[in-house]
Amino acid sequence: MGLLQFDKLPINTLVGADWDTFKKITDGQWIGDEYKAKFRLTKAVCRLLSLLKPFEDRRYAKLENQPLEMDPLFILGHWRSGTTFVHNVFACDKHFGYTTTYQTVFPNLMLWGQPFFKKNMSFLMPDHRPTDNMELKVDLPQEEEFALSNMMPYTYYNFWFFPQKMLDYCDKYLLFNTITEEERQIFMKAFLKLVKISLHNTGGTQYLSKNPPHTGRVKTLLEMFPNAKFIYLKRNPYTVFESTRSFFINTIKPLKLQPISDEELIRNFVEVYKRLFYKFEDEKHLIPEGNLVELKFEDFEKDAYGMTEDIYRQLNLPGFEESKDKIAQYLGKKKGYKKNQYKYEDATVHTVEENWGMALDKWGYSL
Repeated sequence: MGLLQFDKLPINTLVGADWDTFKKITDGQWIGDEYKAKFRLTKAVCRLLSLLKPFEDRRYAKLENQPLEMDPLFILGHWRSGTTFVHNVFACDKHFGYTTTYQTVFPNLMLWGQPFFKKNMSFLMPDHRPTDNMELKVDLPQEEEFALSNMMPYTYYNFWFFPQKMLDYCDKYLLFNTITEEERQIFMKAFLKLVKISLHNTGGTQYLSKNPPHTGRVKTLLEMFPNAKFIYLKRNPYTVFESTRSFFINTIKPLKLQPISDEELIRNFVEVYKRLFYKFEDEKHLIPEGNLVELKFEDFEKDAYGMTEDIYRQLNLPGFEESKDKIAQYLGKKKGYKKNQYKYEDATVHTVEENWGMALDKWGYSL
């Protein structure tokens, strides 16, 4: 068990941001009185660690102009749609490289200083996610949006720190509807840098992405990686609602720097779900034929090994034969994993049917 409890962290993940990013994210923002001590400590640690960034930049210069061997595989879907499980299954294949949990917090201390800082992070961090009991370790694969939020100021995950602006961040940095072209170019440059460092760090030849916010950025991702492959996960919206409510309410506690009520947070993610659903539906036709697999998570759970093999075949991915034993071993270990069980309250049923009926109808879910 880590030394620190997740919901009692004295700092938040912005400690790993470079100084310019930290300032642009936080300048002019309202910090709640009860969060000012956390903000000041985070700011102080960030300022100190940012002094090391020039060492990182000099080492990255050697990687910057190296071309990618393959375009990435993106695992898409709304939060709590099973993306983490699918990510972990495919990460058993070592031809894939990915962003690690350590890298999400300290993306600017990867090529220089990683052994020291990773050891300390491993000692301090909790062993499991409090929301779903999934294992947490510094070298395990993790979604890259947290890393991006420490590399540049134009990411959706700014809402974790300033949740009162969640819908503004949704339109600008989740869906890219109101993002400026300059901001979008900075995003693409930072993301490409993250991909290259992640591959270098894990020794992979194809980047494996699990990042729900990318669900709203298909057009930009294809501009960067025209032959990228995509897995889009659907899951029972009633379950997604219950799970997202628990995940957001608990995860935001150690990260936020201003207050937000649970009711407002729920209203916001209900709206974000709708916007993200329609954005993907609007852009998925841009994906070249044969490069997209859409599936229900419930089907994947029933036959994870067989469906994984089928996805490799459909997307023409290399590496299954070499990795199938490790995939089977991982899935064998997961048989004892206890998932959260959800009972759908009347209020949940009403909210989902009133707001997410388009997903229920399109995907064929019902009570």
